[in-house]
Amino acid sequence: MTKITKMTRLRLGTSSYSYWHFTPEVMPLERVLEAAAALGLAGVELLHRQMASEEPGYLRSLRRRAFQLGLDLYNLSIHQDFVWAEEEERRREIEHTLHCIDLAHELGIPSIRINSGGFRKQAPFSELIAARGWVEPWEGYTLDDGFRWCIDAIEQCLPHAERRGVMLLLENHWGLTTTADGMLRILNSIDSPWLRAILDMGNFYFEPDMYGAMEKVAPYVWLAHAKTYPGGGTVYTLDLDYARIFRILLDAGFTGYVSIEMEGHEPAQTAMPKSVELLEAAWRQANEQSR
Repeated sequence: MTKITKMTRLRLGTSSYSYWHFTPEVMPLERVLEAAAALGLAGVELLHRQMASEEPGYLRSLRRRAFQLGLDLYNLSIHQDFVWAEEEERRREIEHTLHCIDLAHELGIPSIRINSGGFRKQAPFSELIAARGWVEPWEGYTLDDGFRWCIDAIEQCLPHAERRGVMLLLENHWGLTTTADGMLRILNSIDSPWLRAILDMGNFYFEPDMYGAMEKVAPYVWLAHAKTYPGGGTVYTLDLDYARIFRILLDAGFTGYVSIEMEGHEPAQTAMPKSVELLEAAWRQANEQSR
């Protein structure tokens, strides 16, 4: 008798970043929600910097509109940097993170994206790539200093995250998390069920074996960012084997959302349907590999 294996459900959503790449004209989140619903997606990940306001009425309107459209709001993607030599600067980043936990709670969002931060060089993003992620410490400091600052800051945020019922999801977003080993050093140093990981499929750019790096962090991953590059990447382009990545995640027990981060030059109006088709096909292929 042939064994029939049920395909694991794909919870495919999009980051609002797919519709706004930090250009001067900001795509309103309401329009992102409508575009996601038109594509039949399951939900939307909101980019904090894309929010028009933090007023309670605005937050409630976003939550209401998402519910009306049948969309989950599953993550609030925030920006912060815990690698500062100055204690007052680290405190400011911690306070920002605590504030964003409250925003997520008000929006009914169960998680926020956090970054480790890194040894910034006061240079544009193109120089981050040239510097292989801004990992090298400033003069007079060590990598151990950076990890200590970051781990301490996250630990200070976790009690409030638990009180609010909001997960902290650490992303491989340059700096100390440029490599899987750096990411694991943070995750393994903190014993809390309220800290897990986001895998950005395009951000292990400097790993000699990207897929091996993904396997290392896969057991911790609760949300995946699927970078796509229609029209060529705005920063760089990777030829990612999405089916292989999905298989890595599924083998590790992943059941969370896959969030499209369309980072191509092609307009979102045409690039997003292509991205949805690409990822749905890869998900089917990944499931077939287990049968």
